[in-house]
Amino acid sequence: MKQFMDRDFLLSNETARKLYHEAATGEPIFDYHCHLPPRDIAEDRRFSDLSSIWLGENHYGDHYKWRVMRANGIDENLITGNAEPYDKFLAWAETMPAIIGNPLYHWTHLELQRFFDIYEPLNRESAPDIWKAANERIKNDPEFSVYGIFKKFKVYAVGTTDDPADTLEWHEKVRTAGKTETRVLPSFRPDRALNIEKPDFAAYIAGLAKTAGKSITNLDDLLGVLRDRVAFFDKLGCRASDHGLEFLPFETSKGAGLGPVSESAWEKEVRETFAAALAGKAPDAREAESWKTFLLTRLAAEYHDKGWAMQIHIAAIRNVNTRSFKALGADTGYDAVHDHPVAAKLARLLDYLEAQGKLPKTIFYSLNFKDFYTLGTVMGGFQGNGPDGGPGLPGKMQLGSGWWFLDHKDGMEDQMKLLGNIGLLSRFVGMLTDSRSFLSYPRHEYFRRILCNILGTWAEDGEIPNDFKLLGAMVRDISFGNAQRYFGK
Repeated sequence: MKQFMDRDFLLSNETARKLYHEAATGEPIFDYHCHLPPRDIAEDRRFSDLSSIWLGENHYGDHYKWRVMRANGIDENLITGNAEPYDKFLAWAETMPAIIGNPLYHWTHLELQRFFDIYEPLNRESAPDIWKAANERIKNDPEFSVYGIFKKFKVYAVGTTDDPADTLEWHEKVRTAGKTETRVLPSFRPDRALNIEKPDFAAYIAGLAKTAGKSITNLDDLLGVLRDRVAFFDKLGCRASDHGLEFLPFETSKGAGLGPVSESAWEKEVRETFAAALAGKAPDAREAESWKTFLLTRLAAEYHDKGWAMQIHIAAIRNVNTRSFKALGADTGYDAVHDHPVAAKLARLLDYLEAQGKLPKTIFYSLNFKDFYTLGTVMGGFQGNGPDGGPGLPGKMQLGSGWWFLDHKDGMEDQMKLLGNIGLLSRFVGMLTDSRSFLSYPRHEYFRRILCNILGTWAEDGEIPNDFKLLGAMVRDISFGNAQRYFGK
């Protein structure tokens, strides 16, 4: 009988174990998309206790945990409220036995093992001793700070998530100080510029203008400022954009829909839509989608010219509980999986950019697994050759790792097996944490164990050669090498 989460956790056969222990474990981490606060990185933050790391502070923290604590009947004051840190920790410990089957059960124990050398299951009874031992390590270990964590887990690079209106002052401080070998790269997240239907759109544009030190009174002004911000982000090491879209847009001028694009009519319309939005008039749904399509395609052209990867996350329906949203705000555990159709607009969007010669490297993620076959097969039509028919970039179009509600064992396995069936698993850029927590790096270990078990099982079942040189190289590439080459850092 195997021990709970032992050395060979998730590794069901000898080939899987050899691949993990001899090929995967030594690879650095390229965490190309996360939500770590740049200020905490620049200040090499040290945390006060285990509760502040795990559960967060002041409505900023791990909404994955918050969500299951609510499902377990925990009082909100012990989740996002003003309860004492130890009481919040006890509430989490009490919840742990109830979440068996949830990846949080594995992640929490991996973090206890890898950061604190604690191998005992967390529950109400073990909580006091675990609290004491972990906090002793947090308080007394000189390496238990952001930079120490980066070093311990061989974090080669992190890609934070940053608004175009951000000054990137903390990124500049990280670069100037030179206190960590980890590359801290901003990522360009222009969602608020695309979300023209939101009531704060005009105020956001005013703030963007202030940061840029320029006036934005019309479409040309906005495009010029965004172009300048892309150049500024690029100068500070940005290698990727990131877009959180409810659905994939493709709408051009009125009446065109998915039909031929009349550039002049389309631009005329979006100019009028933008002017009206600055004056406080909300666009209708079709006008808003036309705006999103126009701005996304113009930004994608900029990304192409800079050699960036464009990341697009779709299929999240946000803030489904109005009362809780009003009380706690966004990103507090009240989002869910959406189910918009994908195929037609995805194909038109990629085809439009390809026809312009401006299709950037692209990674698509969806919260809805139904989208994966569609994403993978449509994207497959845009791999390969450059415009002159010469060699293309291997894996230019990527089906992103299982994300958010799909970053569990089944979701990761399903995504990788599907990618193997319809594309090239060997060119996959691998795992990302998408996390707000500095303790989340064992999720890369979790992913690598799952990857090695898939390949090891195929090998032992005779489906692929049991060739360690071949499979070990594939594991190392998916764990790190592919991402390093893809992002060019």
